[in-house]
Amino acid sequence: MFAVIKTGGKQYRVQPNDVIRVEKLTGEAGDTIAFESVLMVSGDAGVTVGAPLVDGATVAGEVVEQLRDRKVIIFKKRRRKHYRRRNGHRQHLTAVRITEILTDGKKPAEKKAAAKPVAKKADDDKAEEKAPAKKAAAKPAAKKAEAKTEAKPKAAAKPKKAAEDKPAE
Repeated sequence: MFAVIKTGGKQYRVQPNDVIRVEKLTGEAGDTIAFESVLMVSGDAGVTVGAPLVDGATVAGEVVEQLRDRKVIIFKKRRRKHYRRRNGHRQHLTAVRITEILTDGKKPAEKKAAAKPVAKKADDDKAEEKAPAKKAAAKPAAKKAEAKTEAKPKAAAKPKKAAEDKPAE
């Protein structure tokens, strides 16, 4: 099964588990994105072409990362006119992994949050136990810092022997 979607002014042919790089979309790594602009869907039931979009079709994807493309150099020159302009550009992109292609108006499945332990009070008790330990550890460090400042005063610098003090040979 594959679909043709439109995003960022371009069209992409996608299948589940494909990773595509599209124009920057809002969202962070792990967020779910739904592409509503589906131009064509091909599957077990055959090919469905939209006019211009396929009704009820959605392509769901997950943001893999936000990145920037390679640098493109723009160089303008007019010969014999001493006119040269050099500029560079790096396009912001989003890498998206296609998770599913949905038809018949179905909505993309929400990503389930990682199961957390139910015993939250036990975690809070552990946090309280750790906090006083951190404070206690900070006090000796402060004492050490004070001890360093009260360290032995520097010994007076020994005077250098002058050339006059040496006996002549």
